[in-house]
Amino acid sequence: MRRTKAKAAALEEQPGYYIRRLQQIAVAIFPEETEAHGITPVQYAALFAARRDPGLDQRTLAATIGFDTSTIGGVIDRLERRGFIERHASPTDRRVRLLHVTPAGSALLDTVVPAMLQAQKRILAPLAPAQRPLFPGHAQAGGGRQQWPEPRAQRRLKPGARAGQGLREFDRPL
Repeated sequence: MRRTKAKAAALEEQPGYYIRRLQQIAVAIFPEETEAHGITPVQYAALFAARRDPGLDQRTLAATIGFDTSTIGGVIDRLERRGFIERHASPTDRRVRLLHVTPAGSALLDTVVPAMLQAQKRILAPLAPAQRPLFPGHAQAGGGRQQWPEPRAQRRLKPGARAGQGLREFDRPL
């Protein structure tokens, strides 16, 4: 019986390679631009979403920003310790904590926006100017939850494992 080897596509032909590289670049650029404000990309997204939708619960927040539910608690803990967000018990379910951005958190968001926008410009700088406005639409099409199943690692964990253990590094300020 003869074995055949599957021909591997060149790294440069694999979209996953570029998606991973873009994520690495974005995670490196954001803190460079926002360093003075001491906020991470995940913290920014959490504050932004919580301000946009006051009273959001943590589980919904995690789904909204594409973060796992087991790790979002630590993100909220850090924001709460810094006085940027508050948790209040839900009037209908005492187990649920509703999130509210504090005036200090809102002021931080307003202050960090120019640096965040500069980070976005740097991320898209390699694209031709005409391509830059198109990028978010392409990224949304590829990253929409309605189109792609969750990665297996997030759907099924081994006993004793916790989802998102490797994601904490993206939430800590440099």
